[in-house]
Amino acid sequence: MENRQKIRLYLPKPEDLWFRRSLLADPETMSYNRAWDGTISFPKEHWDEWYTRWIRCADGKRFYRYITADRSRIFVGETAYHYDPESGSWLADVIIHARYRGRGYGREGLRLLCEAARRNGIAVLKDTIAADNPAVRLFLQEGFAVESMTDQIVTVAKKL
Repeated sequence: MENRQKIRLYLPKPEDLWFRRSLLADPETMSYNRAWDGTISFPKEHWDEWYTRWIRCADGKRFYRYITADRSRIFVGETAYHYDPESGSWLADVIIHARYRGRGYGREGLRLLCEAARRNGIAVLKDTIAADNPAVRLFLQEGFAVESMTDQIVTVAKKL
């Protein structure tokens, strides 16, 4: 893949959270999230609490990185996983900003996320995706299998 050499995962600094806010607030980027109310508010007054939970005190239960293009640190998306005690599963998350989609960033971000999860001792990674989201196909192409499916939701899983 052409982008393989250009994609990096970057641990954001607190002052970089402007990108997460803009990513979650962009209607086109968050269109996949229609089933869960679309855009997500991420006001600046919540950044410190979020950063502490997801980065400073992740305790092995959370992993979060920006996906960057080349060495220029252009942020194109985010990737993460976390342990969900309710389901007893490790859940994946990959979001690529709409203006960067279709360039292989999601595929490479997912591949790097799976590598990080494997290195950190995660045996199985899952995601719950809206059935009409094109990301379902991406996850299946990257070795995830359908675990369950309804008309609205597809749950995929991959043994790492």
